[in-house]
Amino acid sequence: MQHLNHLIEHYGYFGIIISLVGGIIGLPIPDELLLTYVGYNVFDSKISYLPSLLSAMIGACGGISLSYILGVKLGLPFLIKFGPKLHITEERVNRTRKLFMKFGPFLLFIGFFIPGVRHITAYLAGINGYSFRRFALFAYSGAVTWCFTFITLGRVLGGNWMMVGTYLSKYSMYFIFIFLIGCLIFYTQWRKKRLLGMFEE
Repeated sequence: MQHLNHLIEHYGYFGIIISLVGGIIGLPIPDELLLTYVGYNVFDSKISYLPSLLSAMIGACGGISLSYILGVKLGLPFLIKFGPKLHITEERVNRTRKLFMKFGPFLLFIGFFIPGVRHITAYLAGINGYSFRRFALFAYSGAVTWCFTFITLGRVLGGNWMMVGTYLSKYSMYFIFIFLIGCLIFYTQWRKKRLLGMFEE
């Protein structure tokens, strides 16, 4: 709380950008709490809503792009070797790789909402040779949605903004499960339509 307060008071919008770039590439920064606290400061009239959103989106898109570039240039060995220093364990990398192989682009979008996953998806997109256009379409959409969601939550919750952290720690696994079920349903429907289209031709 004290660090977040210092960040907003002394560095303002620039502090939001730098913190999110660091948080996305893997530094131990509580991103959701930061965004929600930014929203609380909007509620408290210390900063403005639109500049806060813009700063957060620039930081999130900048961080995810940097991760993608590192994935393209340095590959999987870099992530395995240096990941633990950024609290990205080999087990987490392997688990996310399996998810990425199945759900790829959708994981780039929704991964922002899953703690521990958003730090890895962009690396994997780079490692797997995703074109920047394809990567940016899903990752930037996810970044914008994520920033808007948590800053708005902080603004709406006001003094109760810290509830977000409690709910995230308690229910994040349920969210992941629901997401996987949703992806499976979507993929099944998409596959069915594709097969029907092939038979019609």
